[in-house]
Amino acid sequence: MPRRRLSSMSLAALPIVLAALLHAPSVAETAGETSAGRAFEIADYYATAFVGSPTVDPRGEWIAFTVRRYDLEAGESASRLFRMRAEGGDAVPLTPPGGRAASPAWKPDGSALLFVDDREESGSELWLLPTDGGEARRLTDAPVDLSDPVWSPDGRWIAVTALVDPDCGADLDCTSQLLADREAAPLRAHVADALLYRHWTSWSDGLVPHVLLVDASDGHVVRDLTPGPYPAPTFGSDGAVGYRFSPASDELCFVSNHDPRQALSTNADLWAVPIAGGPPRNLTGDNAGWDGHPAYSPDGRYLAWLRQTTPGYESDLYRLMLLDRRSGETRTLLDRDRFDNPLLELTWSPDSRALFLSADVEGRTPLYRYDLHDGSLEHVHTDAVLAGFDLSPDGKWIAYTRSRMGEPFELFRVDADGRHPRRLSHFNDALVEEVDFRPAEEIHVEVDGRPIQAWLIKPHGFDPAQRYPLIVNVHGGPQGSWNDRYRGDWQVYPGKGYVVLCPNPTGSTGWGQEFTDAIVGDWGGQVFEDIMGVVDAVAAEPWIDENRMGAMGWSYGGYMMMWMQGHTDRFVCQAAMMGLYDLRSFHGATEELWFPRWDLRGDPWTSEDYERWSPSNAVENFSTPALVITGELDFRVPYTQSLQYFTDLQLRGVPSRLVVFPKSGHWPRWHDMVFYYLAHLDWFHRYLGGDPPPWDVQDYLDGRAFDDGE
Repeated sequence: MPRRRLSSMSLAALPIVLAALLHAPSVAETAGETSAGRAFEIADYYATAFVGSPTVDPRGEWIAFTVRRYDLEAGESASRLFRMRAEGGDAVPLTPPGGRAASPAWKPDGSALLFVDDREESGSELWLLPTDGGEARRLTDAPVDLSDPVWSPDGRWIAVTALVDPDCGADLDCTSQLLADREAAPLRAHVADALLYRHWTSWSDGLVPHVLLVDASDGHVVRDLTPGPYPAPTFGSDGAVGYRFSPASDELCFVSNHDPRQALSTNADLWAVPIAGGPPRNLTGDNAGWDGHPAYSPDGRYLAWLRQTTPGYESDLYRLMLLDRRSGETRTLLDRDRFDNPLLELTWSPDSRALFLSADVEGRTPLYRYDLHDGSLEHVHTDAVLAGFDLSPDGKWIAYTRSRMGEPFELFRVDADGRHPRRLSHFNDALVEEVDFRPAEEIHVEVDGRPIQAWLIKPHGFDPAQRYPLIVNVHGGPQGSWNDRYRGDWQVYPGKGYVVLCPNPTGSTGWGQEFTDAIVGDWGGQVFEDIMGVVDAVAAEPWIDENRMGAMGWSYGGYMMMWMQGHTDRFVCQAAMMGLYDLRSFHGATEELWFPRWDLRGDPWTSEDYERWSPSNAVENFSTPALVITGELDFRVPYTQSLQYFTDLQLRGVPSRLVVFPKSGHWPRWHDMVFYYLAHLDWFHRYLGGDPPPWDVQDYLDGRAFDDGE
């Protein structure tokens, strides 16, 4: 099939192309092999129902959760709110199709369910739905978006987050008018007097998140609970809301970093502010690292939270902490000696005697129970990756959302002692019945005397007598891991006849903090040896074609592709997404400066790591054909890093292709991800063999693009 040069992108032909892909034979099928269900296609990933984290009602009768679905043809996504009996049964939709329902929160007496939605195109507002019947009503009428509602235990108040001008505070009309004036002005300029002037995908321009107090009876915003120039709650809370009411409803604990040089600091603290009014007080000012995930015990005596003690290190080990609010004593419940893997979520038992915790352990997220009185830590349950859990009001069972590499997200429950696990929801049954979802195999390879874990996903119609191309996928972070959870990568490429290998080398989380810390100052060292050692072991299998091996990676994984470009010719082709290429210029353009300062052990003028580990210093060795993908709104790893890499590839005469998403950041928008997958398949088919996909990139160059909806 003739190929044409890639230029600016739109997706006019997407429905036609996806229809063709949906019925296109995979490499395995054209070879005469069979498998249960048809081969997985990109369209199948976006046909998946993504079940959100559960929340159990105060009576223990219902479980509420959201389900997100995608409409590829329309280029839209929607999220509906559902509830289900705690014992299981049919899931009942509570909101109409087409909205973006999020953050369900039961009223403390169980009489209503609060949630966020933008169904009337008035922005994200709070809605209230009676539990015993009736229509949802909009509770708030705010001129700015509201998010992450949390009830006070007495049901009088709701805490929410809004992006405000600090001088406006709770006067949301003031912030709204300021934004309207800016939009109407003929001049467009970003002005900054300090670092962290932009973050993730947006410029701050003087706006910061604040926690606002809402009157639950009429939706009126009463007060700004976190006034001042500092973000509250701060980012970096791993999905946690970042604030909680005390059981007496008389104070709110929130997470905020008040260091003057925000771009250099991870020193978030817990602050307590009286609901009746008054200044907040710092509860954790003795720690220069990160404090977050506050959780009051139901009896009001204790405040538990997670702590990192190393300043400036965002991947430091979390310790479980406890404040006795009666005596003022603070103590560490779990430290590195007791538990040497990252803690993720925590919640109290109803009797205040125990804490239930999830953690990142060897590619899974098991549940544990910490007994406050005897200090024991008991493993409760392991079931692949838990995306969120909630404890029943009687403390007898746990609802959780789970997925694994070969199984989409569904809702489950298990007894609080780990017995009788069972599945509750069945949103994806029909899809799983039709499509061959590929399971993962866990393998361990000894490299330099240490076992390195990896996941191996074999292709649709796998036949050990055949030889298959291999794609090695390197994770980001670098302090991160490939976990046993459902992702498009794990299914799209095996669906087209590829073996996918996902190693967890040095720097990965879940194998002890020493293993995680070992990548600091050694970005292209042992981790590279680990990856290549695992590749060597898998490549020795008779069903792997060593002459058809490719590699891909995102973020730090993209960095590793660029590093490999100058340090190995083992791969036939590769794909680098959102990667770091020239570490000196990366340091000068990224926003969270604590990250390179810690991982590369200083600034470029104080540390040799920037030169030693910069892929840009090995240009003379570049020879592997490379796909390069980035987003213009990526402020974490600025897209100019990918532009520099592509420029040097082109000047060296290396076959290469650049894809830039103008409206995507470090993670592409979901509709950009469709082209992301297609671009990869085209690149890998081109260099690793097999039938090319039945489409041409020119199909994407004309007509309308997806809208701006998320």
